[in-house]
Amino acid sequence: MKRSSGLLVGAIFGMVGIMAQPASAAEIKVLTTGAFKQVLLALVPEYEKATGNKVVVDNGTVGQLQKRVDDGEAFDVLVLSPKGIDDYIKSGKIAAGSNARVGKVGVGVMVKEGAPKPDIGTVDAFKQALLKAKTVGYIDPASGGSSGIYVADLLVKLGIADHIKPKAKLQKGGHVSDLVKAGEAEIGIHQIGEIIGQPGVTLVGPLPAEIQNYTVYAVGVGAHAKEAEAAKAFIKVLTGPSAASVLKSKGLEGA
Repeated sequence: MKRSSGLLVGAIFGMVGIMAQPASAAEIKVLTTGAFKQVLLALVPEYEKATGNKVVVDNGTVGQLQKRVDDGEAFDVLVLSPKGIDDYIKSGKIAAGSNARVGKVGVGVMVKEGAPKPDIGTVDAFKQALLKAKTVGYIDPASGGSSGIYVADLLVKLGIADHIKPKAKLQKGGHVSDLVKAGEAEIGIHQIGEIIGQPGVTLVGPLPAEIQNYTVYAVGVGAHAKEAEAAKAFIKVLTGPSAASVLKSKGLEGA
């Protein structure tokens, strides 16, 4: 076993104090917002190897996940905004004391792989890049995606919403990179964690600091989780030392 794997195994056992035996292996269901999914998927194999448990990951926009939880869908672990997790603690859907912040991600700009990169180094340069582009892609705000809601508000604040609206290409969840890769959007705006690692697109860079927006992610155990102890063990991994390098590799930062 590699040294990194050994450290993670030790961390899991040291913090949780138990090891699930194969005969009693648990399966935990994790619901997560899109940009954090890549972090989860990168950490799942180590957790599964260390515990013998299985993790099933399902994702959606913040709005989609909230509707599913509100409609009574069962889950063991939920990754959402801190406010969303706090609200579910108050309503009894998340176990009190199980919540923690696990990372944050900023918004970035992408173009199709091989295409010229526009200047987005200043707020004015970013505005001009959008105005010059034939098409601009971002998450449909109506789908409840946090980046789409922010971009729509940002375009209004920048005074260019009316100019962008006729050429906007809205993605109803999933990856804006799909629009850019297919040539449907000349420029795409999405959370950086949803750009890095996606085939066919290139990250131009983050939004200028003056207009940057960070989405913070928090996690909690379902109040009625079937596998509460296994879920708690998984959260220990998400908040442990091994998660830091994974966050960075996926374009996120520690919260």
